[in-house]
Amino acid sequence: MEKTNVENLFEWIDQTTELIQQYENVPYLDCLAGTLNTLFYRDVPEDTGDELSQKLTDKLQAVELESYLNTEVRKAVQLAILKGMKGSTQQQHLMTPETVALFTGYLAEKLTKSQENLRVFDPAGGTGNLLTIVLEHLNNVSSVYASEVDPTLIELAVLNANLQKKEVEFFHQDSLRPFLLDPVDLIVADIPVGYYPDDMRANNYELEADQGHSYSHHLFIEQSMNYTKEGGYLIFVIPDFLFDSDQSDKLYAFIHEYAHIVGVIKLPESAFKSEKNTKSILILQKNGEGITAPKQPLLANLPSFNNTDAMNDILAQINAWFSENMTNQD
Repeated sequence: MEKTNVENLFEWIDQTTELIQQYENVPYLDCLAGTLNTLFYRDVPEDTGDELSQKLTDKLQAVELESYLNTEVRKAVQLAILKGMKGSTQQQHLMTPETVALFTGYLAEKLTKSQENLRVFDPAGGTGNLLTIVLEHLNNVSSVYASEVDPTLIELAVLNANLQKKEVEFFHQDSLRPFLLDPVDLIVADIPVGYYPDDMRANNYELEADQGHSYSHHLFIEQSMNYTKEGGYLIFVIPDFLFDSDQSDKLYAFIHEYAHIVGVIKLPESAFKSEKNTKSILILQKNGEGITAPKQPLLANLPSFNNTDAMNDILAQINAWFSENMTNQD
């Protein structure tokens, strides 16, 4: 069978990354950043050894980036990142599954379709996969921002966005520290789960723990609210246990005070590696003058993304909900 464009480009990226790895004793993801950098600039870095430099020059002549669609580039890069992350034990090195990111993009489009000059922010940017997929669904964006503390992930995110010709301003920092950023219309984030080690910084948050370390996933929600305009939307990929933990009462009270819940959508277990990793999507709208809660929140349990009939049925129900409950719908 003839290979697809995605397979061909992934093969080129993978082979080039492994070539760099033969000469440089560093992890696959770091070598991948070198590959994407070379591909984007169509040039070999000056500090590359002569032998590797010649081999990379030959590889560049075998690929024409302009012949690929942005979505094909994204998928090929995504496959390479997933290969590099295979077996990674670090939770923050897990990528948002493609199906979940696509569904998040669909929701973002439904929520903001009547708005213009959207400002979008992902405070947990990772490799940029969730954000760039969401951007594929939006035609009304004026500026895009993302933050990531991990140096390897943000380097991959910058190159990922550049190769897809998406203009994103990145912050390389701890996302729970202050940003030089005006509030945005839309936040999307796959929230990192765990304890936040900086107790001094956590003291600045209403959702700090009464004892011990605070939950970073709670602080991320509060921080996101800080950088959302009144009436702006927040779409979070959250762990299923978010409202069942020992500090969930405090979180629920905070959300009730500053926003209203637009919807909670339980994602199918089949979208995740294991049952303990299962997640849901939480949609909030920040309170403000003239902002009213929907008549009833959107509550849904998604079937397997592979079950086309069941998915079409639930999408029809969700579309009907938007028509009946959201004032910005036609």
